[in-house]
Amino acid sequence: MPARDALSVVFAALADPTRRAILTHLQQGPSTAGDVAAPFAMSRSAISQHLRVLEDAGLIERTVTAQWRTCVLRTEPLDEVATWVDSHRRLWDERFDLLDARLRERKKATTTQGEDDD
Repeated sequence: MPARDALSVVFAALADPTRRAILTHLQQGPSTAGDVAAPFAMSRSAISQHLRVLEDAGLIERTVTAQWRTCVLRTEPLDEVATWVDSHRRLWDERFDLLDARLRERKKATTTQGEDDD
């Protein structure tokens, strides 16, 4: 099985709604693993697995201080996703603009031809 590139790992992590909800929670600031788990009706083990996936994707950083395990959002991978999405959005915007121009030309030609027939 080929190695997965970083962007694929990030997209795979973002594919799960629980992980997206965790990231939304962490936008408010660093949080303990217990605080992250509180809103979810699932075991701490399941939350821990979600946190591991997010950490492996580089989307969060987990630190241990004494008995506290703190999770912090890392935005760099999200910036990379945004850059990738923006590049594809520009490509499609250009293609749609070209299609729009061609359709307008065709409509204008059809309208002009109809006037010439009169």
